[in-house]
Amino acid sequence: MDVVMLSRLQFAVTVFFHFIFVPLTLGLSMLLAIMETIYVRTGNEQYKRMAKFWGKIFVLNFVLGIVTGITLEFQFGTNWSNYSHAVGDVFGSLLAIEATVAFFLESTFVAVWHFGWDRLSKKVHCFAIWVVAVAGNLSAVFIIIANGWMQNPVGSDFVDGKAILTDFFTVLSNPFAWSQFVHTILACWMLAGFFVLGVSAWHLVRGNERDFFNRSFKMAAVWTLVFSVVLALHAHHHGMVVAKYQPTKLAAMEAHWETGTSVPMYLLTLPNQAKKENYFELLPIPGLLSFLAYGDFNAEVKGLKELAPLDFAEFQARTGYDPSRPVVTMPDGTEIIRPIQPEDAMPPVLLTFLSFRFMVGMAGVFILLAALAVAWRDSIADRPGFARILAYVIPLPYIVIMAGWTVAEVGRQPWLVYKLMLTVQGISPVPGSSVTLSLAAFLAIYGLLGALAIYLIRRLAIKGPAA
Repeated sequence: MDVVMLSRLQFAVTVFFHFIFVPLTLGLSMLLAIMETIYVRTGNEQYKRMAKFWGKIFVLNFVLGIVTGITLEFQFGTNWSNYSHAVGDVFGSLLAIEATVAFFLESTFVAVWHFGWDRLSKKVHCFAIWVVAVAGNLSAVFIIIANGWMQNPVGSDFVDGKAILTDFFTVLSNPFAWSQFVHTILACWMLAGFFVLGVSAWHLVRGNERDFFNRSFKMAAVWTLVFSVVLALHAHHHGMVVAKYQPTKLAAMEAHWETGTSVPMYLLTLPNQAKKENYFELLPIPGLLSFLAYGDFNAEVKGLKELAPLDFAEFQARTGYDPSRPVVTMPDGTEIIRPIQPEDAMPPVLLTFLSFRFMVGMAGVFILLAALAVAWRDSIADRPGFARILAYVIPLPYIVIMAGWTVAEVGRQPWLVYKLMLTVQGISPVPGSSVTLSLAAFLAIYGLLGALAIYLIRRLAIKGPAA
């Protein structure tokens, strides 16, 4: 395994582990703000207890997210120094704003909220959690705009291999980034709903704090159904955005090889990238792929065989890339990364395709579960089978969100910055043995930290609210 794949694996490990904590932080902060607002408006002490109980889980989750997020940012200097050097003018400015504005507000007011119970007035304390919720989601805005710029690099020019910021407003208003943000944040809010549903259902079938967990369950049921449906509807919009700005990724998502019009969607198919075809194509729905991509059943959808060479030709024209020269060399002059050829400009289709299909399939499952939770919200304690399902479902939204990010990042390959910078051009000139050692260390440390996190969160969830 070469240093590029090792570096990608290490970044994947750190970012996926960090993102275990991000969705619950973003979604639960909004639910906490709603719970405390109801308490302030009605004076009902149950909602104060709810905010305190779910707030303990939120704070623990938030702290673990900070720890893993710091190590994630180190990756840009240790494993991706060439990337940082090339795009720091654009990418670095967005991360700097996120850290100095959004994260500063969020972390400060988390402390005010956590330690301010019965020390601040009700309204001031409630204001603190709303600042936490808004700032946390604002933090996600800047991070996803940074990632969205990698997907659709606007507002900048590449000069001598470096990105020069030309229009910061254009970077901030990047349509691909905003569609990606909405899709991500809806998924995070849905995940938080399923978390509250699962924990509440577990307690209700055991007869624990019936009034408390009934209120939590009913609130989360409606919340989860709303955002499950809205997320599914937005997925269609985001698919059209991907078709417009990254047609090669769309073709990989659907294992679509040949350009054509009125392109069907096959319910059962399996890509064979080696032969640039599919092993089988069963149960076609005529014109559906054309409609989903462009809103027209007769629209033309370009295939991977045509798109990948076009992408590479555009890259060469814009950057002057020479496929005959090595991409990265060690300080002693040793070539460590071979050049990329036009035939390499195709994303890993199988992983992209399977991740996308899994995500789409689970969207229907989530809507069904949320709809049943709403329908049975007054009798969930009498439905132990369904309650157990909701408890066991808690990990599934995490896995689906990871699949979504797999589609976003693997489907963009081989580009680090779409059609402007190859992934192999961004790595640090370090030997593969060093990356292997650090990857092993990350796996060991994150394995222990993950086990500790699950243990602590599970313990708080099972313990229930204070009397």
